Parts: sequence; C-alpha cells; structure tokens
Amino acid sequence: MRDDLRRLLAAYVPQAQRPDPLPPPAGVLVLLHERPGGPHVIFQKRTESVRDHKGQISFPGGAMDPGDPHVLHTALRETHEEIGVDPGHVDVLGQLDDMVTVSNFLVTPYVGWLDRYPYEWHVSSHEVAYLLEVPLEHLLNPRNLIPDRRVINGREYTFQSYRFGDDLIWGATARMLGNFLDLMQAM
Repeated sequence: MRDDLRRLLAAYVPQAQRPDPLPPPAGVLVLLHERPGGPHVIFQKRTESVRDHKGQISFPGGAMDPGDPHVLHTALRETHEEIGVDPGHVDVLGQLDDMVTVSNFLVTPYVGWLDRYPYEWHVSSHEVAYLLEVPLEHLLNPRNLIPDRRVINGREYTFQSYRFGDDLIWGATARMLGNFLDLMQAM
C-alpha cells in the first residue's frame, strides 16, 4: 500500500492557499504505519496546557519556527518534539491541500509512513495527553463519519467529523483527513 500511496500522491497536485494577508505557516504529518490488522493513522489528543486547540484531536505538527528551512521540516521537527518520532524513521510520501484554520494558520499537511512497528513513542506531556492509533479501515467506513455542530464566533456550523471510540476528530484535522481519505478512495 505504501508504494501505491506514494504513486498516487506523486500524481496529485495539492491546492495551494495564498490568502492576503498570509497567516503564519504550519506543517502537520498524516503519519501511517503498518500494524496487525492493516495500516493505522496516528493522531494525538492535545492537552489543556497548549496555547491553541486545547483538548482537540490533531495530527502531530505545528507552527513554523524562524529557523525552519521549509514547512516539511516543521512538520517533521514538531512530530519529533510532540511524539518522539525520529525524522529519519519517516518515509515522506507526498503533500495534501493547504488549509487555513480558524486559529489563523496556513497549514500544509504531509503524508508519511513510519518505517517500523511497534514504535517507542516519546510523548511530550505538556503538549500531548495521549495518542490514538486509528485503523485506516475504520476511517474509511462511512458509518464513522458523522455531522458535528459547533458554534464559532456566534454562528452555528455543521462539520463532517470522524468518531473513534469516545474521541471525535473534527475541524481542520477532519478536513485534512477527508482530503487524504478522498485520495485513498482513488486507489
């Protein structure tokens, strides 16, 4: 599956977002690894101690630092800082569509494949409450895609979200995940 996904992403032209003014750039990693039962996607539940997106389910990643040469470097650096994944253990397969978040970041998501399982996670207790390893098959099952109503800045919105146990993957993470899963359907 990894090679098929690499070919699919190589042929995909991600949609770039360039709003004016340009929000601060950020990078995240849609990280997969092979486990018994098939590929799984790694998510993290953010702690209540972080500045942005408290308690939300997200992909590992974050804002670009001034010293980061590229937003891919940001995604890999943040993944290492947050969950302890050595960048050398990630096979970067490609890029998804840029997204501007409600918190005003221009996020570029990358898809990566972790080269080993099991992995010895080193979770930042300040940033990450716990990890979720979600079977790709679960995410592709339409029964786990649910509407989620949120009030943002006084207006009610309905978003497509993904249920996994007691956790809900919603917002920008769900939109990025949807972009990825739409591509997976083409395989």
